Amino acid sequence: MAKRRAVDSDSEEVEEPGSSNAKRARVDQDTPEVKAEPRTQRTQSDKSKGKRRQNPADDGIMDIDLGEDENDVVEFGDQHADDDEEAQARFEQENEEIIREAIRAKSKLQGGIAKFGIIEAIEMHQFMCHKYLTFKMGPQINFIIGHNGSGKSAVLSAITVALGGKATSTGRGSGLKSFIREGQPAAEVSIQLKNQGDEAYKHDIYGDSIIITRRFTKEGSSSYKIKSRDGKVISTKREELSAICDHMNIQVDNPMNVLTQDAARQFLSASHPSDKYKFFLRGTQLSQLSEEYETCLENISQTTKVLMRKKEAIPDLQERYKEASARFEEASKAREQRSKVDELKKELAWAHVSTKEEELREKVAEQAKVAKHLGKVQQALNGAQEKFDAMTEEVKTCEEEFQAIGNTEHLLARKKELTEKTRIFKERLRRLKNDEAESKEGIKIAEATIAKIKKQIEDEKVKAAAHSETKQQELHDKLEKAQNDVEQADGQLKELENMARQKKEEATGARTGVYQAEQELKEIQGRIVECDNEKSHCLQKQQNALSVYGQNMDRLLDRIDRTQWRGQKPVGPLGKYIKAKSMDTPVVLRHVLGSHMNSFACTNYDDRNLLKKMLMESQNPNISVLVAAVDLFDYSQGEPPANCLTVLRAIEVSDPWVLRLLINQARIESTMIAQTRADADAMALSVQGGGVCFSEKDQYRVVRYPDGGGMSSPLQVIPRGDPRNMYFTNEDTSSQLRSLEERLAQLTTQRHQVMQRVNNLQQVSDQAQRAVHDLEGRTRELYQKLSELKHNRNVLQTEANDNILMETAGLADELADVENERSIQLGQLNGFAEAMAKLGEENKPLVAELRQIGTQLAEFSDKKAAAGTKIEDAVELRMKAQNEKKFYAEKLAKEQDKLSDIDGVVATLTAEYEDWTTKAEQYCERVEHPRSAVEVQRQLDSVRKALEAREKRHGATVEEMTIEVNRAQEALQTAQKDLKSMITLNRALKQSLRIRLEKWYDFRRHIAFRCKVVFQYHLSNRGYFGKVVFNHQDGTLQLKVQTDDLNNTQGGSRDKDPRSLSGGEKSFATICLLLAMWESIGSPIRCLDEFDVFMDAVNRRISMKMIIDTANSSDGKQYILITPQNMQIVHLGPTVRVQRMSDPERGQGTLANGVTVV
Repeated sequence: MAKRRAVDSDSEEVEEPGSSNAKRARVDQDTPEVKAEPRTQRTQSDKSKGKRRQNPADDGIMDIDLGEDENDVVEFGDQHADDDEEAQARFEQENEEIIREAIRAKSKLQGGIAKFGIIEAIEMHQFMCHKYLTFKMGPQINFIIGHNGSGKSAVLSAITVALGGKATSTGRGSGLKSFIREGQPAAEVSIQLKNQGDEAYKHDIYGDSIIITRRFTKEGSSSYKIKSRDGKVISTKREELSAICDHMNIQVDNPMNVLTQDAARQFLSASHPSDKYKFFLRGTQLSQLSEEYETCLENISQTTKVLMRKKEAIPDLQERYKEASARFEEASKAREQRSKVDELKKELAWAHVSTKEEELREKVAEQAKVAKHLGKVQQALNGAQEKFDAMTEEVKTCEEEFQAIGNTEHLLARKKELTEKTRIFKERLRRLKNDEAESKEGIKIAEATIAKIKKQIEDEKVKAAAHSETKQQELHDKLEKAQNDVEQADGQLKELENMARQKKEEATGARTGVYQAEQELKEIQGRIVECDNEKSHCLQKQQNALSVYGQNMDRLLDRIDRTQWRGQKPVGPLGKYIKAKSMDTPVVLRHVLGSHMNSFACTNYDDRNLLKKMLMESQNPNISVLVAAVDLFDYSQGEPPANCLTVLRAIEVSDPWVLRLLINQARIESTMIAQTRADADAMALSVQGGGVCFSEKDQYRVVRYPDGGGMSSPLQVIPRGDPRNMYFTNEDTSSQLRSLEERLAQLTTQRHQVMQRVNNLQQVSDQAQRAVHDLEGRTRELYQKLSELKHNRNVLQTEANDNILMETAGLADELADVENERSIQLGQLNGFAEAMAKLGEENKPLVAELRQIGTQLAEFSDKKAAAGTKIEDAVELRMKAQNEKKFYAEKLAKEQDKLSDIDGVVATLTAEYEDWTTKAEQYCERVEHPRSAVEVQRQLDSVRKALEAREKRHGATVEEMTIEVNRAQEALQTAQKDLKSMITLNRALKQSLRIRLEKWYDFRRHIAFRCKVVFQYHLSNRGYFGKVVFNHQDGTLQLKVQTDDLNNTQGGSRDKDPRSLSGGEKSFATICLLLAMWESIGSPIRCLDEFDVFMDAVNRRISMKMIIDTANSSDGKQYILITPQNMQIVHLGPTVRVQRMSDPERGQGTLANGVTVV
C-alpha cells in the first residue's frame, strides 16, 4: 500500500473541495466525488456515442505506436474486472473458506500491543470547552464516556489537530481559531506517541516516546514542537511530523481511521450505495492509487502523441541530410586548395607565436636592465638617507649649541639703565656748557666794554674842562640812579636764571620718572595681556584639552583615525601622552620639552608628507613631524644615579614609543633638574663623565664636560603669548582660573597705581615745564629791560662825558662795575669747568661699563651669528641631503613604476605567448622555423582569393557546407536516438502500469471479498445473515441484511433493504461493515465517535462485545471509542480502559476538566 503523503498545513480558511491546491493523495471528507478506479477501455458503442461514463474506470484505452508497425494497446476491460462472474465465483469459492478459517483462528488469539505508533497520552490547554485536560491512553481499547456536552468529541478533534489534520475534517470548526476556548488568546494540544521496538522512528534521538505539541492563536498563527521523551525540542518543522506519521502509517485524515461524530452519523445514516462505495475506496486508499494511475495513463498518452510527431519529422531530416551531402560532394574538388589554406594557417599561427616570443624576449631583457638599475637607485637612496640622518643630527647638535649660548636680556637691561644715566649726564653737561658759553660771551663783552670805557675816560678827561660843575652834578645824579637800576635788574636776572635752572632740573626728573613709570606700565600691561591669554587658553583647555597643542586638533585627530596609512598610524600630539608628576619644575620642563609637545610622529616618509599636508590644511603649518621606527630599546644605561632628578623621572609618559622618541629627541633620560645654579653645577659634577643640568629657580643651564670643564648660561625667557607657557600647568583648571583671576586683579590694581603715578609725574613735569617757560619769558623781558637801563645809563654817561670833564668819574665807576661783572663771570666759568670735570669723572665708570657691555654684546652677537651661520649651513646641507633623498626617492618610485609596468607587460606577453602557444598546439603541431607572419599572410590571402572565387561558383564555402552536412547528420542521428529511447521508455512505462493495474484489481477484489466475509461473520454474532454487494462497474456498495424476524415471518426468502431496518438494526449492520473495513487498513489507530446513539441495549451490548473481541484479536492496533452511554452492560477486560468525562457544570464560565479512569 502506498505511504501517506505529507499533509498540508491548516489554514484559517476552509479549502473548497474542488480547489486546485488540494493534493491528489489527500482524501477530504467534503469532496463531492472520488474516482473509484482507473479508466477502462471503452466499447465500440461507447465511442460511437461520444459520451463518457461517470465511472473513471470505463475510460482508458490508449494506443502507442512502438515504431515497428504494430500497436500495443493497454486494455482495461470487463475481462479484467470483477464483472467476470465466472472468475469471481471461482475466486470466492477458492478463498472463502480460507478467509473464514483465518477469522476463526484470529478470534482465538490475543492480539499483541503495538510497539510504536499508538497514543500514550493526550493533553489539552484552552482547547474547545476544556481549560486543561489530560489523561493516559491504554495500548489497545479505550472508551471515552460521559454525558452530552462534557467534551468527549474534543479528544478526536485534538488528535486530528495535533497530528496535522485539517480543522474542517473534524466537523467542529472551519479553522483552528474555532478550537480556542472562548475568551482565550491561544490553545495548545499535545500528544505522546509510543516509539519503541526495532522499527521505532529515530529512537536514538527521540527515545521511547515522541511528544508532539501544536499551539495556535487567535491571530491565525500555528506552530509545532516535536520533543523527545525527556522534553527536549528536536524539531519545529511540519515536514518532520509528516515523516513521523508516514513512518508509523498514521492516516489522520482518513475518515475510516478517525471517524468523527458527524462522519459516524453520516456513515451510519448514509443510504445511497455510491456514497458507501466511495467511502470504501477512500478508506482503503484504493481511490488514491486509482487517481495516480489515471495520471500515469494521461502522461503516457501525451508522450505517445509527441513521439508520433517526432517520427513524422524523421523523413524530412533524412532528405535534408541527403541534399547537404550532395552539395558537399560537389565542393570536394576545392579540398586541395583548402588543405593548402590549412597548412598556411598552421604556419601563420606559429609565425605569430614566434613574433610574440621575440617581443617577450626583448621585454624580459629590458626588465632585467631596469631591475639592475633599480638596485643602484636603491643604494643611492640608502646613502642619501644616511647622509640626511647625519645632517639632521648635526642640525640638532648645532641647535643645542645655539641654545647653550644663552641670551643678552640682562646685558640689554643694564645697557638700557646705563644709557639712561648717561643721557642724564649729557643733559647736565650740555646745560653746563651752555652756561659756560654764556659766561665766556659775558666776559668777552665785559672786556670789550672795559676797553671802550677806558678810551672814553681818556677822551672825557680832555673835554672835562669845558663843562660846568652844576650840570655835571645833575648828570651824576641821573647816572647814579641809572646805575642802581641796572644793578637791581641784573640781580633780578640772576635770580630768575637760577629759578629757571631749578625748574628745568625738576622737569627733567619728572620726565625721567614718567618714562620709567610708562615702561613699568608697559610691563604690567604685557603681564595683563599674558594673563588674559593664559586665561583664554585655560578656558579653551577646560573645554578642549587639545587646544593648547594647535588649531582644530579634534578634527585633525579624527581625520587621522579615519585615514588609511601605509605604516603605523601616527601618534600625536606628543604632549597628549606626557604628564608632570608634580608642579615643582614647570620652567625646566617647558624649555626641554616645549618644542616637542605639539609634535607628531610616524614610521615612514610617505605618511609624513600626508600628515604635513593635513597639518597645513588644519592651520598648523609650524608643527613638526618626526619619522622613526617603533623601536622600544632599553635606555637604562643612559640614566644618572637614582638620587638625581631627571626630566624622565619628573614626568609620566603613557605611550612607550613616545617615551623613546623623547629620549632620542630631548635626551630626557640624562637631562637633570636642580633648584639652584649651584645645585645644578654640583649635580652635573657628581655624574661620571659630566652632564647637563637645569636649575628651576634661577633658570640656568649648566654643562659639565668629561675633562672637568664646563659652562653655564641663563635660560632664555619664553616670550609672552608663546604656547609653551600653557604646558605643565596645574591640571585643576578651576583653581588655575581662580589663580589667574587673582593675578589679573593684582595686575589691574598695579596698573591703576602706576597710571596714577604717571599722571602725577606728568602733572609735575607739565607744571615745571610751564614754570620754565614763564621764567624764560620773564628772563627775556628782564634782559630787554636791563639792556634799556644800560643804554640809558650809557647815554647819561656819554652826556656827562660831553658836558663836564668830571664826569669821567662815572666812566670809572662803570669801568669798575664792568670789571666786577667780568670777575663774577670768570668765577662762574671756573665753577662750570670744575662742575664739568666732576661730572666727567662721575660719567667715566658708566661709559666704561657701557663700552664693556657693548663689547660683550658684540661678542655675543658674533658668537650668536656664528652659531646661527653654523645652523644655517647645517640646515642648508640637510636641505641638500633632503632634496637628494627626495630626488632618489622619486627616481626610485619612477623606476619601480617603470619596473611594475614592464612586469605587467612581461606578464601580459607571457600569458599571451603561453595562450597563443597553447592554442597553436591545439590547432596543429609545431612548425619549426616559420617564416615571418607578413610573408605567410600574403601567401594565405592569395590562396584564399582563389578559393573564394571557386566557392562563389558553388554558392557556399567548404566550411559552411561541412558544417551544414554535420548539422544535418547530427540532427538526424539525435532524432533517431531520442525517438528510439523514448519509445523504449514509453513501452516500459506501459508495461509497468499494466502490472500495477493488475495488482490494483487484485487488491480491490481481495479487499472487497474479505469485507464481504468479515461482514457476514460479524452479522452472525446477532443471528443475522447478510451480504455486501459490490458493483465496481457502477461504483456502488449495497448491504443486504436478513434479520431473525424476517426469517420467522418470510422464511428467509428475501433480503431486507437497509432502509427498512430499524435504527438499532441499521446501526448494528453499519458497525459490522465498519469492522469489516477496518480489517483492510493498516493504520495503528482507529477512532470512532458516538457509534451507538441509535442502538437499543441488545444491539449495543452485542456491538460492544464484538468491537472488544475484534480489538483484542487485532495485533498492534489501538481503538479509541467515544460513547455517551454508560459501560455497565459491557464486560470489561484487562485490555479495556474507560475514560469517564465529568459532567459539565452549568452556570459557570468554564466546563469541568476532570477525567475519571475506570
